[in-house]
Amino acid sequence: MVGLKPPEVPPSTAVKFISAGMAGCIADLCTFPLDTAKVRLQIQGEVRIPRTISSVEYRGVLGTLSTMVRMEGPRSLYSGLAAGLQRQMSFASIRIGLYDSVKQLYTPKGAENTGLAARLLAGCTTGAVAVACAQPTDVVKVRFQASGALPDSPRRYSGTVDAYRTIAREEGIRGLWRGTLPNIARNAIINCGELVTYDLLKDALLRTHLMEDNVPCHFVAAFGAGFCATVVASPVDVVKTRYMNASPGQYRNALSCLLALLMQDGLTGLYKGFVPSFLRLGSWNVVMFVSFEQLQRAAVLARPAPA
Repeated sequence: MVGLKPPEVPPSTAVKFISAGMAGCIADLCTFPLDTAKVRLQIQGEVRIPRTISSVEYRGVLGTLSTMVRMEGPRSLYSGLAAGLQRQMSFASIRIGLYDSVKQLYTPKGAENTGLAARLLAGCTTGAVAVACAQPTDVVKVRFQASGALPDSPRRYSGTVDAYRTIAREEGIRGLWRGTLPNIARNAIINCGELVTYDLLKDALLRTHLMEDNVPCHFVAAFGAGFCATVVASPVDVVKTRYMNASPGQYRNALSCLLALLMQDGLTGLYKGFVPSFLRLGSWNVVMFVSFEQLQRAAVLARPAPA
């Protein structure tokens, strides 16, 4: 590992910003098939316009992955990866890389410790700004991941760039920001359940001297953050996924999508794809936070010493 102990010189905001984007990409590369399985399970059983009879039935995480490989080939597990990496370079950089800086803005001057309110406000702020900037990449990613769920439907886009152009041409610029409000709600919740939980768990482990500031500590804090984030964010994540993937005119807004989901599947529908969501978000958090901490330390160690 790069460093078992934290560097004496704290990383700059620029280092955190770049490290967060790179760490997000590393985590996506490792966990993208689980994210694709989550999307397929979340949209399964959705009443579509126009209606279709032919559809693929997915059962569980491994069943979804094996069905996709059998019917669409192994490459289908990484459909939308280019948009996913584009998303992380903008999305993770803002919501994770700027979290500490924004947290300091909300912390009263002279305060010895950052309170819970300041952490929550920082998480909501960076999450909302990140969504506003990266929403088009998320829409394209979800569209690619959902493609193939209906075998009789033609391929919607030939590539990532074509997807951006086609959506903008057929649905208008607003189409690229489809589902922004539920996505802001989702990421405000995820940021609070993820970054704030990681922040609090890491501080508690270090303050009580249960662990040192090293990889095992980052692993434990990240795993707890992933579980909390999945529990609180799954309902709005399901609505976001369905609304982003919807055909024009299928839902009037995110609320009508939520009501249609509740009428069709009940409250349990809000937790569709929970297992792959947790497997993906838990493992994503572990890989991302461990990589994030190591990349920051590597950047600081690589910085030339002052003359």
